Amino acid sequence: MRIGSGYDVHRLVEGRKLIIGGVEIAHEKGLLGHSDADVLIHAIMDSILGAAALGDIGKHFPDTDEKYKGADSMELLRAVRGLIEEKGYIVGNIDATVIAQRPKLRPHIEKMEQNVAEALGIFPEQVNIKATTEEHLGFTGKEEGISAQSVCLLYEFKEMSYTVSDTGRDCGTCEGCQKAPLA
Repeated sequence: MRIGSGYDVHRLVEGRKLIIGGVEIAHEKGLLGHSDADVLIHAIMDSILGAAALGDIGKHFPDTDEKYKGADSMELLRAVRGLIEEKGYIVGNIDATVIAQRPKLRPHIEKMEQNVAEALGIFPEQVNIKATTEEHLGFTGKEEGISAQSVCLLYEFKEMSYTVSDTGRDCGTCEGCQKAPLA
């Protein structure tokens, strides 16, 4: 079992889409970044990479590399899944918090959790996303930017082998499951 933490922040600017957790959210401003600037997914990726001792997203997807310009962070999350699977790990759970004064994120949380679970090949019950404000304090409270924090628990495949089959569902990541894949 390994634990990692992640943090990310991006400035709010006009003329950009606001994408958080793989969900495009209607708002007058979006997040500035080399990729799609999905602050939540970036924090989650860093927590996963940290738990696996694989560095951070800057190491794997540098903002100096043109091939990541405008990149879809959900695709980068799928790539992180591949990196940890190569090392023999699977995500046990993710717990993340988005800090934003506006917009209200509660209506989008369930879809964000589903997006993250799908990208990581885990069940939605293994992903918890929360949103909070900072009561108009600091750069997030003044609506200058949005930040996110994440913690991740990783298991080695051998630690998970008995629990996945006990669920009666196929996680889609192990060999030998006789159950039908999740829809």
